[in-house]
Amino acid sequence: MSQAKTESETLVQDSNIVRDAKLNNLSYFEDKGVDAYPHRFKPDSKAGDLQSKYQSLEDGEQTEDIIIVAGRIKAYRNSGMFIDLHDTTGKIQIFSHKQDLSEEQLEDIKHYDLGDIIGVKGYIRRTPRGELTINAKETTLLTKSLQPLPDKHSGLTDVEQRYRQRYVDMIANPEVKDAFRKRSQIIRTFQNILDEKGYIEVETPVLHTIPGGTSAKPFETHHNSLDMPLYLRIATELHLKRLIVGGLADGVYEIGRLFRNEGMSVKHNPEFTTLEVYVAYSDYNDMMDLTEELVSKTCEAVNGTTAVSFNGKDIDFKAPWPRISMVDSVKEKTNVDFLEITDLKAAIEKAKELELDINPNDKSLNWGKIVEAAFEKYVEGTLIQPTHITDYPLDISPLAKKHPENSLLTERFESFCNGWEIANAFSELNDPQDQVARFQEQVKLREAGDDEAQYLDMDFVNALEVGMPPTGGLGIGMDRLVMLLTDSHSIRDVIPFPTMKEKTDN
Repeated sequence: MSQAKTESETLVQDSNIVRDAKLNNLSYFEDKGVDAYPHRFKPDSKAGDLQSKYQSLEDGEQTEDIIIVAGRIKAYRNSGMFIDLHDTTGKIQIFSHKQDLSEEQLEDIKHYDLGDIIGVKGYIRRTPRGELTINAKETTLLTKSLQPLPDKHSGLTDVEQRYRQRYVDMIANPEVKDAFRKRSQIIRTFQNILDEKGYIEVETPVLHTIPGGTSAKPFETHHNSLDMPLYLRIATELHLKRLIVGGLADGVYEIGRLFRNEGMSVKHNPEFTTLEVYVAYSDYNDMMDLTEELVSKTCEAVNGTTAVSFNGKDIDFKAPWPRISMVDSVKEKTNVDFLEITDLKAAIEKAKELELDINPNDKSLNWGKIVEAAFEKYVEGTLIQPTHITDYPLDISPLAKKHPENSLLTERFESFCNGWEIANAFSELNDPQDQVARFQEQVKLREAGDDEAQYLDMDFVNALEVGMPPTGGLGIGMDRLVMLLTDSHSIRDVIPFPTMKEKTDN
């Protein structure tokens, strides 16, 4: 007994039918000796520019202006008499008629398909109905599309397919390109601001012999020729500081990809982009000012204002942003002052009262981790407007200078917005003996089971022994910032090709 086809099977069958029809049309051109994939074509106009240039052209008015355009066929009506041609700037209508085209040319157009890329030479007019149109005098097949495009009405709605086939997503849902274009503008604005300050953009290694610069789990690989393990970088920090030691410039920065072998969420992708910048003769107060300048100026450059709406919430990045210590922020929400509870056993008991997500038997547990857990539970999610949380515990800040007024704390801050961390910065630790001691504590944490604790990097310590001036360092998560500035609710919406679980065919 035959069974009804599933929706998936029907879609596959329909897709095969469309592809077969496209292959037949390809054969038509091949039989004529026409190259369906020619090497070169030079348009002289863009659809969006034409729409602007001829916006005052009256309905029914015709010009003698001959232009050449190229783009993808997104709509095809009356055997190609009307074609909607899309390029990277927008859409323009193509009108194909026997008054301007030979019978052979009209027959060629009948064998065009949705998705084909064509070139058109013709003259500009506006139809009586107000549509800016090119009356075609010549058309050229530039690329024969063999795959069906999504239905123009329903579009490409399967979210997973959109991420897997971003090239189809951008064709079916042109608005998704806006976030990627703004992403490029955001990065360029950051570069312009930092360049104007005289800072130098540099590139540092992606393959590290020792993963360092932050607390995270790395991806491990192997170099066959050297027969040694290597790690994809989890931060650019330690190499950038080496350049400060060497005196390359008073300020160095890198905008690049990092890789962390950790969980995925709407805020996390295994590979992501950060800005890291290090400035000699500055501290974490200067980095707070720099964070505010970078974000507020960039928001204004991209959106015309420092205010945005994200998921229905109004957020304003205008400087200055509030500044409050981590301990004080916890105290405000819980009425518990952890600076008065510095004994680990007492802190663990207080953590139980606060129902914090900690394991009292964890050998790597320390006072700083408890304070951090309290902050994450009671404070972090409430920070909707941009806010600097300052003076992090030394226990969780192995690369930051001790706070001059309290040795339990450091001169470190993180910036939060919409309940998310978007920046992390220090007054950088430049005392080599203190740094060795901090690294050794991290080694103990690793031995106790903390696989995100940092490694001992003696070459970096050697660089500090050569001498690094007082330095402020800042890292900003570019992906989350792009999300906030474009009202995108998943990190996959601002990364053109996000990491996806491998898809297996049934």
